[in-house]
Amino acid sequence: MNGQLRKDVVPGRRVQIVQKQDQRSGKLTAGTVKDILTNSPNHPHGIKVRLTDGTVGRVKEIIAD
Repeated sequence: MNGQLRKDVVPGRRVQIVQKQDQRSGKLTAGTVKDILTNSPNHPHGIKVRLTDGTVGRVKEIIAD
């Protein structure tokens, strides 16, 4: 599942994000969603989130439970 819809991204869900500095390389960082930072219902580049470790980035993939 991609991370373009806000309704699919909920706190506590495991996701893969791309951080701002990694956008060119496409390096993904795995973590658990703490806060959702995007207010709109969708975003073409992925919903922006803060992970439990404080890392901020856009969701590229939602890891199935």
